[in-house]
Amino acid sequence: MRFFPLALSLFTLMFINGPAHAQVSTTSTACPAVLQHTVLRLQDEKPQNLCQYAGQVVLVVNTASYCGFTPQYAGLEKLYATHKARGFVVLGFPSNDFAQEPGANDKIADFCENTYGVKFPMFSKTAVRGANASPLFKQLAERSGTTPKWNFYKYLINRDGTQVTAYSSMTEPSDARMVKTIEQYLSQAPTQGR
Repeated sequence: MRFFPLALSLFTLMFINGPAHAQVSTTSTACPAVLQHTVLRLQDEKPQNLCQYAGQVVLVVNTASYCGFTPQYAGLEKLYATHKARGFVVLGFPSNDFAQEPGANDKIADFCENTYGVKFPMFSKTAVRGANASPLFKQLAERSGTTPKWNFYKYLINRDGTQVTAYSSMTEPSDARMVKTIEQYLSQAPTQGR
């Protein structure tokens, strides 16, 4: 008789929440192909599925600590802080493809946080061009028609992943044209949802 309340509680939980596999399949079908990648988080190298950003407007940026464009970290953080409540996220991918990010992941993480107060998600060092480019950057290059020409190259992805627009390293995070596109994407409801 003692076990009856426990069994009833478990049954109720299962009935209300449904089987766990149902949630997984729903999430995977709503995730656009461009975000169907698992990458390592910069701070602890734990795997992160980019599908967690499905339904958001995403700005992917290849970064470096020793570049003339490195001060863009501050502008990217400001852009992220300004728009994140509306479903915008910046994803930073440090890269040594241009020989300006020689450090290890932990050193890069310390630099980003302590120098620029970076709070947007950052991921481990990544190859962004050529034969060794990560699958994400290969897909971004294919979808936009261009590979990163230098550090702080930017790819803007709309909410449902159907549009990918590239912006050069010279494009500041406060660039009016890019911000206008971000605003347009934020005003559009995702067709697939999260």
